Amino acid sequence: MASVRLDGVRKIYEQGQVAVAGASFEVADGEFMVLVGPSGCGKTTLLRMIAGLETISAGTLQIDDRTVNDLPPKDRDIAMVFQNYALYPHMSVAENMGFGLRLRGLARAEIERHVREAAAVLELTALLERKPRQLSGGQQQRVALGRALVRQPRVFLLDEPLSNLDARMRMTMRTELVRLHRRLRATMIYVTHDQLEAMTLGQRIVVMRGGEIQQIDTPMRIYARPANLFVAGFLGSPAMNVLRGRLRVKDAVDLDLGDALRIGLGPARALEALCAAAAGREIALGLRPEDLQVVADDAGEAAAFEALVEVIEPVGSEAYLHLRLGPHELVARVAPDRLPQPGQRLRLGFAADKLHVFDAASERRIELDAARS
Repeated sequence: MASVRLDGVRKIYEQGQVAVAGASFEVADGEFMVLVGPSGCGKTTLLRMIAGLETISAGTLQIDDRTVNDLPPKDRDIAMVFQNYALYPHMSVAENMGFGLRLRGLARAEIERHVREAAAVLELTALLERKPRQLSGGQQQRVALGRALVRQPRVFLLDEPLSNLDARMRMTMRTELVRLHRRLRATMIYVTHDQLEAMTLGQRIVVMRGGEIQQIDTPMRIYARPANLFVAGFLGSPAMNVLRGRLRVKDAVDLDLGDALRIGLGPARALEALCAAAAGREIALGLRPEDLQVVADDAGEAAAFEALVEVIEPVGSEAYLHLRLGPHELVARVAPDRLPQPGQRLRLGFAADKLHVFDAASERRIELDAARS
């Protein structure tokens, strides 16, 4: 397998549109890297530049320390799996999987050996004589993966390969992809707009927006310490609750939301880092739905407020409470037992160490650990 390194890679179209603005990162040999972001953020364009299907406007692309900017796709030793499986309907599974090898002029016996090996890995052996119309969506996806696998490329590129599947099949295929990666120890770069796919598949994630990289890290580190408000809202379902206001510090710390609406955050002595970093500033305060807990009316928590229950979504092992605090909408993730009723007012509390703090103007994270030091 191979490593992939991008250094200031840009894509600018003739009309001046910047599709990718200076992407720099490295995918280690054998790593599963996921590019994630909303539609139009540049992730597929970036993948196509790695594949050689789009020209690079500026910057350097290397595969195993070899610069490949001007190398044609066939010479890069990569294989790409597209959103559209693009299987030939008149060919069998075996013929579809071996078609690329036949174009390369490999001997029939060698093609059959590669196809059998890939079919065994993907559990397609019993389906080799079937035509695509006789396969389920998940089976067709595995054939598309097999067509890439038989080539034994140095890098696998996957462009939203699960987006045409139903929810249950997508979950199954995510598991199969993780198992396949562990078995092959292959270098894989995977594009998706689905944050759940990114979190469950990627060893590391590149979060993109508007052609720019917002953050690169492991899924759980990004979830725990999002670099800015966009990342905070994009990764996580339901999305992070965000309240904008000015931090007021006396003996206690309050977030002034305007219109005489305030939220107590706790005593100032317990929030020294927050006070040092943001006292008097306009900030955006983030709180994950699972960190917002229902507390007793007489519990007396300093970090608590009342909100109105508008909608309740029970989803089995948990429930989502859609709440209103003045003009602000919030979501709490709670256990499904003893749920409140719509129209009921609840007292909600949270631990101060669960707060995420962002500058209201730049929307970048304010690091409280740095402020404490």
